[in-house]
Amino acid sequence: MAALAWLLIPLFAVVGAAIWGSWVQRNKTIGDVAELAGYARFRDAMERAHSAVPPTAPPAAPLRPAPEPAAATPAASSTV
Repeated sequence: MAALAWLLIPLFAVVGAAIWGSWVQRNKTIGDVAELAGYARFRDAMERAHSAVPPTAPPAAPLRPAPEPAAATPAASSTV
């Protein structure tokens, strides 16, 4: 009986590999049409959102203030 159990392990592995292989090779083009249509709607919405902003609007404030430049240190005088 133990030998039968050891023979079933590779059998299950082969069946699992066949199922996985058929799933990987499935036709993936079905969802592309809907995805591309959604992307086109997204682009249209972005174009409408950007065109709604008047061109005279002030630029947006930066997220972080610019760092202040380091203070110049006076050069140490060298004594010879």
